[in-house]
Amino acid sequence: MKNSILIITLFLSSLYSFGATFYVAPNGVDTNAGDLNNPVETIQKAQALASSGDTVYIRGGLYSMREDQIARYNSIWAYVTELNKNGISYLAYPNETPIFDYKNIKPADYRIFAFFITGSNIHIKGIEVVGVQVTILTHTQSECFDIQGSNITLEQVKMHDGMAIGVYMTKGSNNLILNCDAYNNYDSVSESGVGGNTDGFGFHLKKGSVNNVIRGCRAWYNSDDGYDLINNAEPVLIENCWAFNNGYSISGTNKFVSRGDGNGFKAGGYGAGGTPYTTIQSSYTPIPKNTIRFCLAVRNKQSGFYANHHLDGNYWYNNTAYVNKRNYNMLNCVALNATDFATDGPGWNHTLANNLGFAATTAELENIDKPRCFLTSNYFDMSVTVNSSDFLSTDETLLTAPREADGSLPKNDFLKLKAGSDIINAGTDIGFTFKGAAPDLGCFEFDSSLGLKDFTEKKGIYNYPNPFSTETNVVFYNDSNSKITLSLYNLAGMKVMDIPEKTYSKGENTIALKRDGLASGNYILVIKSDDFQRNSKLITIQ
Repeated sequence: MKNSILIITLFLSSLYSFGATFYVAPNGVDTNAGDLNNPVETIQKAQALASSGDTVYIRGGLYSMREDQIARYNSIWAYVTELNKNGISYLAYPNETPIFDYKNIKPADYRIFAFFITGSNIHIKGIEVVGVQVTILTHTQSECFDIQGSNITLEQVKMHDGMAIGVYMTKGSNNLILNCDAYNNYDSVSESGVGGNTDGFGFHLKKGSVNNVIRGCRAWYNSDDGYDLINNAEPVLIENCWAFNNGYSISGTNKFVSRGDGNGFKAGGYGAGGTPYTTIQSSYTPIPKNTIRFCLAVRNKQSGFYANHHLDGNYWYNNTAYVNKRNYNMLNCVALNATDFATDGPGWNHTLANNLGFAATTAELENIDKPRCFLTSNYFDMSVTVNSSDFLSTDETLLTAPREADGSLPKNDFLKLKAGSDIINAGTDIGFTFKGAAPDLGCFEFDSSLGLKDFTEKKGIYNYPNPFSTETNVVFYNDSNSKITLSLYNLAGMKVMDIPEKTYSKGENTIALKRDGLASGNYILVIKSDDFQRNSKLITIQ
């Protein structure tokens, strides 16, 4: 039996919190002490009370934000909540949902940032941000989260029904956007309401901003793109993410009012001449090669997966595209030189493996120079026949199903392979876990959970303390006596530590994990046994 990998997200529960604890509530008062019975009203005040290692719990309910709560004005920006202190966790109170509504914050001629984050080692989990406004009539943007710090984890956050970009990142390293949703965001104010600058997630990183990851996220009905990596100086990893119905807004019964660009995953580019060649040379070289893997793009207005005039190739692994205008569009500019940097040409130097698609309305694959790319087991070059009969369901309403209890993407039948499909075992082993004789094509492995044991948080998987500085205790449950090996990876997928194999007994086990010189940041602990299910979880070192 093949080994399966359990990737454990290690998080600090309130039971094992060693720092101070503060509370925010809709009925709080900022002159209060911030304890459970005397909460403060704003996260800004809670930050002022807290120190590194502390936790701020945010009680559920509606927070109707006001202009007098704007933390700071700076040039054309209005920072409503500015998080500039390091090492603080801001967590939704267990089993409660805090909703921050910004519809009444409309300072004229300012770009509105709901959360402006320049601190580091910050964890935000379980809140919703709605109604962020735009007030400038010319080209502009507002943002739910503007991230400029490092070691930031944004987890299980929803950003919706506003005019702003969900997450916008320009600098910082080792940041993780995990299991977040950005949807129904349309800027109806600027540039006559074209909606062309409202993405779900935008990473536009400066040099030195490395190891940034978007994982398990969904973007839909954002009036521009789902995920946008234009003007990026460092590679970004996007994995296990979904993008659908982007480039549209809803108006009454019309669910597809055309707005901005409308790509699912826009991976690169520098404006096809919009950025001067000298600036590209000084600010963006070497050109980054982004990785998009195990992602799903459905019914986006333009391309599902798009290279966007990039000046090098990207890595595209095990993705699935369905009913986009163009499922895969590898458009590059011709070359990185002063003559050709702004001239469009077929994509070159891309690596595509095990990708799947069907039912594109214009083209399955477009703008690619195949001899200059590295192509392995992609549906467009294979004899496989792909149609709806290969899948358990093509019901697109399943895309917006509720997430699982741990915040992971919903588990349902949408575009899951049906027994007997020739897509099963049609891929090539490129280093990722698979079940069967060979990997399947696309982002969903056939019957991948059948026969695997449930190894979940309900059985006691956690670590404490988290974040930690020198040592943390990993606690997990074992169904039977078995040998287990542990490895630690950074968010770029590089192994940084091995813990030797050891036999652990049935029941609860504890492993001491030492820092041993590791840099501050987010890591993934991989626990291997014979029959554990994979399950992504997180550990943070301060």
